[in-house]
Amino acid sequence: MAAGRTEGTAGSTRAEVRELRDNPRASVLIIGGGINGVGTFRDLALQGVDVALVERGDYCQGASGASSHMIHGGIRYLENGEFRLVHESVVERNALMKIAPHYVKPLKTTIPIFTTFSGILSAPLRFLTHKQGKQVERGAVLIKAGLTMYDFFSRDGGNVPRHSFVGRRKALETMPDLPKNVRYAATYFDASVHNPERLTLDVLRDGQIANPSARAVNYVSAIGNDDDGVRLRDELTGETFSFQADVVVNASGAWTDITNTALGSESRFMGGTKGSHIVLDHPELLQACNGTEIFFEHTDGRIVLIYPMGDRVLVGTTDIDVDVTEQAVCTDEEIEYFFELIGHVFPDIEVTTKDIVYSFSGVRPLPRHDETQPGFVSRDYRIEKREEKLGGRDVTTLSLVGGKWTTFRALSEHLADDTLAALGSSRKTSTAGLAIGGGQGFPTDEAAERAWIRAAVRPGFDEDRVRVLLTRYGTRASDVIEYLTDGPDTVFNTTRELSTRELAYMVEHEQIGHLIDVLIRRTSLAFRGLVTEELLAELSETLAPLLGWDAEQAAAEIELAEKVLAEAHRVQVKSLTA
Repeated sequence: MAAGRTEGTAGSTRAEVRELRDNPRASVLIIGGGINGVGTFRDLALQGVDVALVERGDYCQGASGASSHMIHGGIRYLENGEFRLVHESVVERNALMKIAPHYVKPLKTTIPIFTTFSGILSAPLRFLTHKQGKQVERGAVLIKAGLTMYDFFSRDGGNVPRHSFVGRRKALETMPDLPKNVRYAATYFDASVHNPERLTLDVLRDGQIANPSARAVNYVSAIGNDDDGVRLRDELTGETFSFQADVVVNASGAWTDITNTALGSESRFMGGTKGSHIVLDHPELLQACNGTEIFFEHTDGRIVLIYPMGDRVLVGTTDIDVDVTEQAVCTDEEIEYFFELIGHVFPDIEVTTKDIVYSFSGVRPLPRHDETQPGFVSRDYRIEKREEKLGGRDVTTLSLVGGKWTTFRALSEHLADDTLAALGSSRKTSTAGLAIGGGQGFPTDEAAERAWIRAAVRPGFDEDRVRVLLTRYGTRASDVIEYLTDGPDTVFNTTRELSTRELAYMVEHEQIGHLIDVLIRRTSLAFRGLVTEELLAELSETLAPLLGWDAEQAAAEIELAEKVLAEAHRVQVKSLTA
């Protein structure tokens, strides 16, 4: 079969897919559109490499979009002896607050502590064996030692305060809803990423702007190989075609082994675990957090978190071995676990399932770990290199094993360097210190933010709407506002956070494949529990002419969105009048 030949086409082909199909060759093909694949795409594009990326779903749809929304050094990795990873993580955390300040913000974190000396003897055993053994709660002495070491690692480029310790009286003054038997409270700073999906899109856009020959497309999967190269399938139309590359980068996360098998090279690198979260609309719990993340050890030894995100509270996470071929969902048992841990920290606050507005679950791309307990599996990464026959040619394949959000820039640089070496090329520029998209010139404090918003106001745009756009796009909001004012635009009846022309902007610049993409990965409307039947109808009506949907397909998109929200996120969409 000649390269570029198609089969099984059903419906119109997107321009991005046509570009791959009609020009079916690149120096590098990246499989996987999570943050690590996208970060590597950006890095290689900046080096001038002819790179293509395909993602079987939407960008940031897998583990990257199901994270705990934290950018952190991983204080608990110290106990695992992963000092290199902790150092790299805190350096990258500090850097991301500077190069992506529109999405990555300092996160004040409090650890409630109930004992003084507990865990001193068991911690060395866990360090040496990576096995939990009999669970013993970590006490103040052990936590103090860990935070002191954490501060030491954070010195390089540090821009957050050092940790502090207070006793029971001050702890209860600050957070009166803590249990009365709390002995100490330790406070330190990490960082949060309030919208990881949009940060991923921003990194992708940087790559596309840096190198117009760099190509990326979502809803295209790698399904095999043939005489012409890697076999790709457009998941929206069923169209298939072949694509050649000199280097194939497998960045498909927990599905790395499945991708390798499809390409004809079986591997057993991965052993992912499931992490689930719930989002609560609970004003009392929000107030109890007092603007700080609660990060602590539950009675089963699992490190868990409760922290405010806007007017919602995020609670997570679990760490459960899982079959990656099955849909990862938050179960009833996990929800009961979350309620139990909330009660452990805030015993007088009642939380029920009625308070849940959203839930999500993802599979961490961890290495195969056999008998090692999930909590002790390394969060570090490695790159597996192989020489394969793809399309009758020798092709270098690089499989990414592991990785986490915080280190994506450094990981991408490492993966890009290995790719460049395989191509016989060298690095031209570094991404270290390079601002990401809308982080360029982002206001540095509240006063500067208010000034930016006032300056960006246009006829038909009040300050509230500009603030939404600045939060969503960073300083790229100025480009969006220009686009919106360049044609007729109508704010939605069902939410003032969207307009008809902004959807057109998203379709033109952000590759929307399904209606659900807007709700989960282009906005935070689903995360905050703001999806209604009326909103779905208005979205479908607006997207239909932009994406060429007929009435039947527009209705099917509403049905698909309701199904995804119900099955993957435990959300039953209701009418505004309900």
